[in-house]
Amino acid sequence: MPEMHRSMENNPRKRKEYNMKNAKLIMDRDFVIGTVDKRLYGSFIEHLGRAVYGGIYEPGHPQADEDGFRKDVIGFVREMGVPVVRYPGGNFVSGFNWEDSVGPKELRPKRLDLAWFTTETNEVGLHEFADWADEAGSEIMYAVNLGSRGPEQARDIVEYANHPSGSKYSDMRIANGREKPFGIKLWCLGNEMDGPWQMGQKSAREYGRIANEASKMMKWVDPTIETVACGSSSSEMPTFGAWEMEMLDECYENIDYVSLHRYYANPTGDTPGFLARTMDMEDFIRSVAAICDAVKSKKRSKHVVNLSFDEWNVWYHSSEQDKEIWKRDKWNRALPLLEDIYNFEDALLVGSMLITLIRNADRVRIACLAQLVNVIAPIMTRNGGGCWAQTIYYPFMHASRFGRGTALKVLVDSPTYSCADYDQVPYIDAAAALADDGSVSVFCVNRDMEDEFELEIDFRSFGELKLDRHILLHHDDVKAVNTESDPMNVAPQEGPGGVIENGKATIRIPALSWSVLRFVP
Repeated sequence: MPEMHRSMENNPRKRKEYNMKNAKLIMDRDFVIGTVDKRLYGSFIEHLGRAVYGGIYEPGHPQADEDGFRKDVIGFVREMGVPVVRYPGGNFVSGFNWEDSVGPKELRPKRLDLAWFTTETNEVGLHEFADWADEAGSEIMYAVNLGSRGPEQARDIVEYANHPSGSKYSDMRIANGREKPFGIKLWCLGNEMDGPWQMGQKSAREYGRIANEASKMMKWVDPTIETVACGSSSSEMPTFGAWEMEMLDECYENIDYVSLHRYYANPTGDTPGFLARTMDMEDFIRSVAAICDAVKSKKRSKHVVNLSFDEWNVWYHSSEQDKEIWKRDKWNRALPLLEDIYNFEDALLVGSMLITLIRNADRVRIACLAQLVNVIAPIMTRNGGGCWAQTIYYPFMHASRFGRGTALKVLVDSPTYSCADYDQVPYIDAAAALADDGSVSVFCVNRDMEDEFELEIDFRSFGELKLDRHILLHHDDVKAVNTESDPMNVAPQEGPGGVIENGKATIRIPALSWSVLRFVP
């Protein structure tokens, strides 16, 4: 497990001398955005690359348990605090037959996976993954195939997973060794169905009709479940907006969430522009929420559809190597695909993306960092070897651990900068959460590459608070990474902190950094 902190004074890389700028945050306990749903800190494991085979599951590994699951990986996942994991895809699910993944392992078929041009052995299926999720402290967010299959098979898997007994598929589950239902409460209605890369791509109207019927039938089997309809694969899709409007017109009353997917890249090395990408993320969230509300008004409905940002991350480092892997090893099992090695600036953007999610917790009820192990992931493993945390692990862990309770609106007064795509980008990006015990956590990214900030935080309405901790993630090299041999190269430190007087805190925020400020009564 990664060590939590080290002090700046003991850091062998001496802190640079920076100029000082000023910014101000104003918080009030009555400036409430909404309750943070614990599922905001979900993640994602797809049958892709080494996420499953060589990631969470590696029989024969020194750290493997009796079921073949790596205990070191489970430890990292538990430390992150991941309450829900989306499974089994992703693009993979659009060609997946759920029946292939249950029953005796020796009878399960090997299938060509047309999503990632590999061979799926089905060694790990629903039963095995449910056992892993229990050990990892997570619940399952299960995705059904609405690409090559349809509402009937979606209904069947809900019956298999959740119906107690006395029917074809519930009795099949019992015969396969699981008497108690899995009790899966959250279901994705397919994946990225607007994408031409998707098996069974559909038009918005076509998908909306199928999603409506699938969700309706699934809820008839188990009225306690919630369903997520596919929004646009990205806000850059040419049909973005129109897709959501047409799709929701068909299924609005029978679904609970609309999905959003977004990945960001920095191929040109423009750090200020890269760190401004959450301006796009904020617009994306607000646009989809507005479309949901427009359909609600059109239908004169009382039903509120919220958002599931069930794929988000940085993704671009592995693109070229993946092309070579496919040329060399197409159709092999568990190819090492999408194994992005994340650097320090990636961690800063991930931190700002988490801030954006907290800031929109009234509408974004679910979110899934894509993905969890090896595949564009915060956790990396080596087959037969070690397990370590990538740079992006730490902001996620901090937000999951301290970002629960009530999201508070934070008024930020910060100098701004301009970049190629955005004007008036605040140097200081921040969000806050009020916990049930009265503690307040402020999450802050300083996007300034040169200057540290003196940050004044006004929280007079909270009564007497003291600064318990200033957790800092900083490195002088924006391209610094963690490796198996140097897993703590980019790791949390004790920050410089500050002083509190008369309901105001004055905190030093180093240049280009992620900070967590923990205030306690």
